[in-house]
Amino acid sequence: MEIQFQGKRALVTGAGKGIGRAIAKKLVECGAETIALSRTQADLDSLKAEVKGIIPVLCDVADFDATKKIVQSLGPIHHLVNNAGITRLGSFLEFSMKDFEDVLNVNTKAVFNMSQVVAKGMVERGGGGSIVNISSVASTRALDEHIAYCTSKSAVDSITRVMALELGKHKIRVNSVNPTVTWTDMAAFAWSDPAKSGPMLAKIPMGKFVELEDVVNTVLFLLSDKSAITTGQHIILDGGMSAC
Repeated sequence: MEIQFQGKRALVTGAGKGIGRAIAKKLVECGAETIALSRTQADLDSLKAEVKGIIPVLCDVADFDATKKIVQSLGPIHHLVNNAGITRLGSFLEFSMKDFEDVLNVNTKAVFNMSQVVAKGMVERGGGGSIVNISSVASTRALDEHIAYCTSKSAVDSITRVMALELGKHKIRVNSVNPTVTWTDMAAFAWSDPAKSGPMLAKIPMGKFVELEDVVNTVLFLLSDKSAITTGQHIILDGGMSAC
């Protein structure tokens, strides 16, 4: 199934590393004029050097007012991928409010802020659009020492459903992609210990974690007209874990 985005403009947050970087690169390959947001200039520089035509933008999505101004200056956006995310690990009884707020600011509040700005533009232009939020199976499962992360992704799923409900009349589709562990630097930080990753892998019938390509392909499908009737959905990528 060939997916093309010629004549479309896409915005990807957290595009400097991991899932976001892979999505941004593939969007360019599929013909989209792609804007890559990252808070790290070095990541943007290396991405620009690697991918001809990509538009790098330095932006910390946790700075809500600055983000609004930056996005409003970028012009029309047809496709938005809210990918930026962080995690902080710690037991519930010892977890700090600062760490809790930091995770929710990036993983949840930034999704609301970014989507609101982009969706307003979509509504004003009247041409519809597609928004994909990168969530997680952690939105519906309790993970040890992941109190902030699980909370943030549960909220992302709720935001996705409400957006889909309210924006459907404007021909704007909103979905989430909910993978289990996807092997990025952030995942390695949380799951590199075999004592921790082993029991998780044992719960996955396919016996492996999610690859970047699995997430990228699902995101592109949801952004494209190939999924024209799909909205308000949470696409689970877990190798069959949720079926057990």
